Amino acid sequence: MKKVAIGVDIGGTNTAIGVVDPEGNVMVNNNIPTPSHGDINQYISDLSEAINGLINSVKLLNDDIQVLGIGIGAPNGNYYNGTIEYAPNLSFNGVVHLVKLLRSHFPDMQALTLTNDANAAAIGEMIYGGAKGMQNFVMMTLGTGVGSGVVVNGELVYGSDGFAGEIGHTTLVAGGRPCGCSALGHLEAYCSAPGMKRTAFELLAHYNANDSLLADKSYKELDSKMIYDAAVQGDKVALEVFEKTGAWLGQGLADTVHHLSPEAIFLFGGPTAAGDLIFKPTKEGMEKHLLPIFKNKIPILPSKLKAGDAAIVGASALVWKELDK
Repeated sequence: MKKVAIGVDIGGTNTAIGVVDPEGNVMVNNNIPTPSHGDINQYISDLSEAINGLINSVKLLNDDIQVLGIGIGAPNGNYYNGTIEYAPNLSFNGVVHLVKLLRSHFPDMQALTLTNDANAAAIGEMIYGGAKGMQNFVMMTLGTGVGSGVVVNGELVYGSDGFAGEIGHTTLVAGGRPCGCSALGHLEAYCSAPGMKRTAFELLAHYNANDSLLADKSYKELDSKMIYDAAVQGDKVALEVFEKTGAWLGQGLADTVHHLSPEAIFLFGGPTAAGDLIFKPTKEGMEKHLLPIFKNKIPILPSKLKAGDAAIVGASALVWKELDK
């Protein structure tokens, strides 16, 4: 009998769902809208229907299938309580007991578990990706924000309340840029994709760089992919955006190394597609700020999760981790 797991990634706009085999291959997948109406019961009903639809689809391909559980990655997901708590980009207010509500539709599932999306990515890296066999590593997700999952002695670190590991909200520059959380100078305000855009506009103004390939872009339309494309063409502003972003990220990661002494740090997300443009200055920035006992010991590696499937695969890995306890 082939054993599989369901992965669910709840985003602000869409919820991605997939059936994943033990090798991390997505057998079938689907998307439903993450609603703006705030009706959690209706959403749970829609989600359950979509999950059952995928289970039926995969059983048509192979009727010798056993679904072991459902893993969910969600913003502000609390593993301990199975709740989503005060997620700013979701329409559901307050504390949502998502696992309990979903369990009522799937009472016989062996495992039904939830955590935040960056933690799910870390578990995915450990089960399916480049962190196989590692006991101590950090996963950093670079996108709209900067998320992180911390694994120590083979276990994800949740802390006392389920919310440990917010490396993106450590202070990089005292009194610096406003972060999306409203605090000042956080790592996320500098090293997320929106942070890179802010850096680009600061540099365009500083150099009065009318000849830059980025100069004719509006603030709303500019994104990290455009910055990458300009950097590849040798645009000085775009290249400096990557240099500065990497230096800031490396500084933040040096603090992480001092706290945790990991075997490796993995980077995942859109900006990492730039390869050496981001990895080289990040490594240099980290080494610059490390104590001598840590220098040249900790690699910074690209995630080995498939970009298109990573969120689903990472969420599904929660099932294997839960059943392995």
